Amino acid sequence: MLEEEYQERRVLPRHLRPSPQAEAPFEYTIRDATATDLPSVREIYNYYVANSTVTFDEDAMTLAEWRAKFAQLTEFGMPFLVAESPSGQLLGYALVTPWKPKRAYRFTVENSIYLGPAAAGKGLGRVLLGELIERSKAAGLKEMIAVIADQGAEASIALHEKFGFTEIGRMGRVGFKFDRWLGTVLLQRSLK
Repeated sequence: MLEEEYQERRVLPRHLRPSPQAEAPFEYTIRDATATDLPSVREIYNYYVANSTVTFDEDAMTLAEWRAKFAQLTEFGMPFLVAESPSGQLLGYALVTPWKPKRAYRFTVENSIYLGPAAAGKGLGRVLLGELIERSKAAGLKEMIAVIADQGAEASIALHEKFGFTEIGRMGRVGFKFDRWLGTVLLQRSLK
């Protein structure tokens, strides 16, 4: 009985309890990327280059490199999407690139999705991947490949598997970054 009374006394009266502050809803718009988005895209990507093994790039990409990539994807009619907050902040992006340069591979693409820090863990990657798949289908593409680092990217592998990607292979020790060897996991999904 004393313990129950003690517990009751430990609860602050309602008027002294802090009011629960509702977190603002996470809002965004998904749209096609434009050339004006490229500085923000570069900033998001280069964060991962400098701090993560999810990309095997070791050197930051320049704006000129992003402009060339954007021009090529536009020419090929390949989806390049961005997620933008109501205030205009770029939260993340998703794109597909040709799997290989040979013409016979023209219907097969590799996807890439990168999120800025303000968007991580809020479900935006799932939304971007879903939209990227739909836009790739609409563009007439037939197969999508995901090449994911074999260390530190478990969430990305799980996300792709939820969208019907299946593992088609692994390559061990094919990349060397941050003084360690890294491999890749290859996943594939038909867009038919």
